[in-house]
Amino acid sequence: MTTVKDLGEQGLLKIFRQYCSNVVGDDAAPMGATLPEHQMVVTTDMLVDGVHFSDRTTSSEDVGWRAAAVNLSDLAAMGAKPWGLVMSVGLTPDTEINWIEGVYRGFSECLRTYGTELVGGDTVRSPMRTLAVTAFGQVPKDNLIQRHTARVGDVIVMTGLHGLSKAGLELLLDQNLEKNKELVQTICRYHQRPKPRFDAIAILHEILNHEHYLQGFPISGMDSSDGLADAIAQICRASHVGAKIYWRSLPIPKIIRNLAGEQALDWVLYGGEDFELVLCMPLPLAKKLVHQLPHAAIIGEIVEGNQIDGIKMQSAFQHF
Repeated sequence: MTTVKDLGEQGLLKIFRQYCSNVVGDDAAPMGATLPEHQMVVTTDMLVDGVHFSDRTTSSEDVGWRAAAVNLSDLAAMGAKPWGLVMSVGLTPDTEINWIEGVYRGFSECLRTYGTELVGGDTVRSPMRTLAVTAFGQVPKDNLIQRHTARVGDVIVMTGLHGLSKAGLELLLDQNLEKNKELVQTICRYHQRPKPRFDAIAILHEILNHEHYLQGFPISGMDSSDGLADAIAQICRASHVGAKIYWRSLPIPKIIRNLAGEQALDWVLYGGEDFELVLCMPLPLAKKLVHQLPHAAIIGEIVEGNQIDGIKMQSAFQHF
């Protein structure tokens, strides 16, 4: 197998260029002027071998897809459309060329799916495989979604089911589990190929434009990459409010009940890496969104104070 050491930096760059925009080739990528009344938003994430991915659970193509998707999800959470991404890679000398090419194939496939492109990056020698991605997006100034604007009386909406990424990871790790191959493949995709929820943002804008909403832009929120409970807590903390959870309205997929048993609720709340959106908005708007978006649900409301009933924040994901 050909390795990074065999090919060298210039050989690597020759391979990488086929996955990049035509603007790549100079010392920096020129950014297009922002659209009128828009502002640029920027997000960055790192993925480290053994922390965010491993050969045991994630193919190289899926590593690439996830590297793009986690950053695109942050743009969607701000209500932004992607402009372009840069990716820097740290590689061990014995990294196989087939592996890193797979990463770029998966990365590019995700970018094509969501209408954007790779515009630059860097390559360095590293003691472990590491990907560092930065994404740029544009959002109308009046439509920026942020965490600190939730208001008492808003309801809390999640755009899709939670706990399925955790379920997929557990299936991938459990080699002895009796498996329905088709079901396992479906569930594992939630972990391996998350989908940024730009579709939810598009539906929200359609509703707002149709209703000619007169109360400003009434939406706050973030994505649920570190878990549903963590997202609710961060929104409440930033907005200086509390939350009441509608426990009977919180969907727990049957597959999670079957796999997790008594821990099913914990998987939904704290499993993480579902990359859905958790949004706060007035009830009439929420009802319209949930009606049009499959698996979306109203799961609580914003209340006065600083308490969130029933959520143990020490259980939410933390890097340290």
